[in-house]
Amino acid sequence: MTTLYEQLGGEAKVRQLVDTFYDIMDADPRAKKIRDLHPKDLRVSREKLFMFLSGWLGGEPLYIKKYGHPRLRARHLPFPIGEEERDQWMLCMKEAMIKINLSEELRLTLEQAFFRTADFMRNKDG
Repeated sequence: MTTLYEQLGGEAKVRQLVDTFYDIMDADPRAKKIRDLHPKDLRVSREKLFMFLSGWLGGEPLYIKKYGHPRLRARHLPFPIGEEERDQWMLCMKEAMIKINLSEELRLTLEQAFFRTADFMRNKDG
C-alpha cells in the first residue's frame, strides 16, 4: 500500500505544498489571524511544517529525527487557537492543495486528515 507521502509525490511535492500554504497565508487577508500567530519571517515555520508533514504523511520522519516527538498540541498551547484560527489554517491548506493540482480524491483524503489534526489544536472557545 502506498503512503500519502508517495501519493502526494514525495519530498518535492510536500515542499511545494508547504511553500504554497505559507505563500497563501502570508498574502490572503482572510488568514490574518492565523498569520499573526506566526513570526514575521516564515522560513523556520516552513521548514518545520515540511519536516513534520514528511513523517506524518508516511515519508522520512525528519521532524522526529531533529526535534523528537512533535507533541503538536503542547507546542501549540501558547497560541490561542479556536474555530476561526482552525478554519483559516484549513482555508490556506485547501487552497494550497488545489493550487498544486492534487487529485480531488487525494485532496479530500488529506483535507479530512488535516481537519482532524487542526481541530485537535483548538485550545480556546470560538
